[in-house]
Amino acid sequence: MLAGELQNSSLSSAEHMDTVWKRLVDASFNTILGSVTWEMIEQVEGQFNFDELDKVILGARKHNLHLILLWFGSFKNGMSTYTPAWVKSNPTRFPRAKLRKAGGVVQTADVLSIFHPNAREADATAFGNLMDHIKQVDEAHSTVFMVQVENEVGLLGDSRDACPKANATFSEPVPGDLVDFLAAEWANLHPDLKAHLPNIDSTEFSQRRGLSWEAVFGKGPKTEEIFMAYHYASYVNHVAAAGKMVYPLPLFTNVWMNYVGEDSDNDFPTIVGGGGLPGDYPSGGATSNVLDIWQKFAPNLAFISPDVYFSDYTRTCEKYRHRRQPLFIPEQRRDAYGARRIWVAYGSFAALGTSPFGIDTLDPETSSFTRSYKLLSSVSDIVLEAQTRPDSSIGFYFDEVPDNMPDTAKPTVHRFGDFELTIERCFVFGKPGPAEGMVIHQTGGRFLLIGWGFQVRVRALSAKATFTGILRFKEKTPEGCPPGELRTLRTLNGDETRGGLFAMMPNSDPDYGGFPICVTIPARTMIAEVEFYSIEEV
Repeated sequence: MLAGELQNSSLSSAEHMDTVWKRLVDASFNTILGSVTWEMIEQVEGQFNFDELDKVILGARKHNLHLILLWFGSFKNGMSTYTPAWVKSNPTRFPRAKLRKAGGVVQTADVLSIFHPNAREADATAFGNLMDHIKQVDEAHSTVFMVQVENEVGLLGDSRDACPKANATFSEPVPGDLVDFLAAEWANLHPDLKAHLPNIDSTEFSQRRGLSWEAVFGKGPKTEEIFMAYHYASYVNHVAAAGKMVYPLPLFTNVWMNYVGEDSDNDFPTIVGGGGLPGDYPSGGATSNVLDIWQKFAPNLAFISPDVYFSDYTRTCEKYRHRRQPLFIPEQRRDAYGARRIWVAYGSFAALGTSPFGIDTLDPETSSFTRSYKLLSSVSDIVLEAQTRPDSSIGFYFDEVPDNMPDTAKPTVHRFGDFELTIERCFVFGKPGPAEGMVIHQTGGRFLLIGWGFQVRVRALSAKATFTGILRFKEKTPEGCPPGELRTLRTLNGDETRGGLFAMMPNSDPDYGGFPICVTIPARTMIAEVEFYSIEEV
């Protein structure tokens, strides 16, 4: 999926989308994420209207685009702002969560409490009707092929709901299925969850069965986050089940991440990304420290996806392959900084797709994703084939070097079979540029290089090897070839390998730094095949 997510309200208007579809195609998107809101389809309880959605599906189908629908039901960004008016205005039937504030003040939150069944059942009914309708109008076409259930669930402003029903539930024994799961799966739990439980080991769980949440996990916001995660997972799973029963498309949910300042070059206020404590980010959402709980207690979800804006991109990808679940990034930055990082998702973690947010307000000519997605589209069959072979590819990026600052980016070093590859910025006499791409190991010493701004050098791992070099280096193109195949456009050597030192994949406009000889050629197809070899001498 070369995906992108629309602004929140865009998909509510087919007329608006008619001004957008062509630009999305021109920017090389093939999959579009957009919201369907509860308030839009059920303005009167029990009366469903899908007229606008039907027009949108037809518009996407006309332009050969696929859709992932985002169900904004009970929750969107830790709030309940997309619920119908008949839900919002009836707190007796649909109680709100309560937040504990300074001085003993209890504040009503703008979010439904998950400890009352009425909202859960009404949401499930609406979602079931939505999925049934999609099946009726689209099953034969598969324009819609995946659905996100809710959006960035969790409680903002407190680590747990403090309404009377939530308080009573919190004082009850921890459900036995949760205790048994943690005990049985202790060795396989995510390291971030284990760090949440530093004073507990697997043998202690069975001894704590039947005790309250604080007696099992201790006092504090981490325990309250686990409490909320268990109940949010159960809530979302119930809603998902209602849709899956009528039309079993793959379902998932997304996560507002707990930003902990992992990207040192991000200088945004912490609250933008979530903060460090549950309640600064939505407490109970499927952050990595409670991901196991969601995977166990929301089994109707095919996987759980991180929204990656401020956290370390590579580490987040790694965390969300936990238990070998597929990786899909439904929201991320849409700028050049974000576009460079998608190569890690596809190349190193076999991502199903990446999705910059707010794509309908970008022009294809200036979008940072157009070039990357166009290149990935041209080799998509090759990338997909590589993803079926574990550890056969690696993605990487190098950010801009700040003016008047040294280049501190470290090379990417990776072993493939009998060779160790070092991937670094492409040599120039002037200022080195940014880089992004992936390397795919084909067989033996053959590698496919995709992207720009980098170079690859190699070392044979055999202790007997006395020389390692480039046997062949060819520029490739998919033009005029069947899907999944490439043809040779040029045979490269000399300046393109800097005298056989490394395979160079330059930027489009290399900086010669005033040097009078253009020894670094500009990027062309951005696809090349290199074959390395070694010599063993007695």
